[in-house]
Amino acid sequence: MAILIRMPEVLANVTEATIQTWLVAAGDSVAAGTPFAEIETEKAMVELNSEHAGTIETLLIDPGQTVAVGTPIAVVREPGDSDEDVAGVHSSSDAQTPPSSSEPQPETSFKKSKFVTEVTHEESHTSEKSHASEPSSRRFMSPIVRRLAREHNVDLSEVVGTGPAGRIVRRDIDANLSLRGSGNQTSKAAPPSDRMLHTESTRIPLTGMRRAIARRLTESKTTVPHFYLTAHCRVDSLLEIRGKINENAERKISVNDMVVKAVALALQRVPAANAIWGGDHIQSFESSDIAIAVSTEGGLVTPVIRHVETLNLTALSESIADMAARGRAGRLHHHELEGGSFSVSNLGMYGVDEFSAILNPPQSGILAVGAAVEKPIVVDGELTVGRVMTVTLSADHRVVDGAVGAEWLRTFQNLIESPLKLLI
Repeated sequence: MAILIRMPEVLANVTEATIQTWLVAAGDSVAAGTPFAEIETEKAMVELNSEHAGTIETLLIDPGQTVAVGTPIAVVREPGDSDEDVAGVHSSSDAQTPPSSSEPQPETSFKKSKFVTEVTHEESHTSEKSHASEPSSRRFMSPIVRRLAREHNVDLSEVVGTGPAGRIVRRDIDANLSLRGSGNQTSKAAPPSDRMLHTESTRIPLTGMRRAIARRLTESKTTVPHFYLTAHCRVDSLLEIRGKINENAERKISVNDMVVKAVALALQRVPAANAIWGGDHIQSFESSDIAIAVSTEGGLVTPVIRHVETLNLTALSESIADMAARGRAGRLHHHELEGGSFSVSNLGMYGVDEFSAILNPPQSGILAVGAAVEKPIVVDGELTVGRVMTVTLSADHRVVDGAVGAEWLRTFQNLIESPLKLLI
């Protein structure tokens, strides 16, 4: 029979998401695995694939609309379905009201879907003025709209809903904030000081991704006991080997590719560092699954490359480039953003000499990689010039003790300074 598609839990602990773009239209045929829509969550932009073959009968959610996990978003007509089958699916579900957790769950095309109740009226603690101006009819909006309104002191009675049936959606709040920032709407914030009267500024509303980055990294920095270890790696031999590889390789290998490979091999040789904190246990891993920090217009995403220790440099380079390109284009799948015990953040291409990175929970380690620069060094008592790359390990002390971190960093440094070991 016809399939009712609901908003899936595209990432762990995400309770709502936005249909950023529909990649299909009503009447289009889709096969299993066909990209269906681009979904934006607080963590990332991911691509949603269809799990059923059929024809798109109806798209129930407008682009830009944020809905709770479990909300119906589309109807797919499978081969052989009659009009009665499709009508039955439509009549059995109200597309604008997410089902409550007490209702039986109809069949969906996503196994992880779960439900939350809909917010249907203004909160009781809004100001008397807001209550006086509220219409008597209920106004519909998603939980994220209500939260944004509270955070930015937006009077929802003054917001015109552009969603179905006048529903207030996220783009309406963003438009309201943009007007406020441009001076077309009186701000309810405290008046600026005399020092700020002549200062021009622009108020930029937070995106879901930026809000998630702020929340997660604040949590990491304040609740995870970081410690830092720094090493200076001489990379003359690595650069020489890389040059010889690239003379004959169809695909050029980057320094970052070789760094990621060295990280993976070091985790194999010091397995105590290849683990994460589990609250009441430590979870150890056999494979080296490495998250790569990728900068996008909306913020930082960290796709995970699996089994890096088994990949040769060419295959690893292709995987990193593919993940980075799809991350910037918002084409990553949700499973590619989860897992891993370790991250690599490389700012060397921006000319940064060295820095310390914040851990990406629940991962227990992240290596901050600086640029390879010429520096005076001492070799056998003689002063010479060499190319040196400074790296800093940030580690979770609940999982990685100082001695383990030092052993891991020494192993990594040995691999970088003896790069033939990366090829064996």
